[in-house]
Order: sequence, then structure tokens, then C-alpha cells
Amino acid sequence: MSVEKAVTAFAGIMILLSVALTVWVHSGFVWLTVFVGANLLQQSFTGFCPAAIFFNRVLGLKTERELAKLNREGV
Repeated sequence: MSVEKAVTAFAGIMILLSVALTVWVHSGFVWLTVFVGANLLQQSFTGFCPAAIFFNRVLGLKTERELAKLNREGV
């Protein structure tokens, strides 16, 4: 799995979780949905995403570019 796919999956999970928490626990959890959406929006303009850094540096996932380079090299 690439960093980009992991970030997309993580954002989707967080949005679904925050909606469930908003419905069943407390309406204040809607702000988690807002935070995730705002983070996705700013990432689309700046390219900076803390989750992507975590997935890359801590979990060792490769970016799409790195995976494509490995495929071209035949590794």
C-alpha cells in the first residue's frame, strides 16, 4: 500500500468514525469531521500532510513515486 492510498483510507475511516460518534455519542464530534476535511483541503494546496509523514517515516510505507521507481528498476 502506498502512502497516498493509506492517507485516503485513514481520512475515510476518520470521517466515518466521527459521523458515528456525532450520531451516537455527542454532537461535538462533528468538529472532528470538519478538522479532517480542512486538513484534506489544505493538503491539496500545500502538499503537507502529517499523516503522510507518519505513514512514511514510522510505518515505512513508500510513496507512489518510490513504488514506480522500484517497479522500473525491477526490484
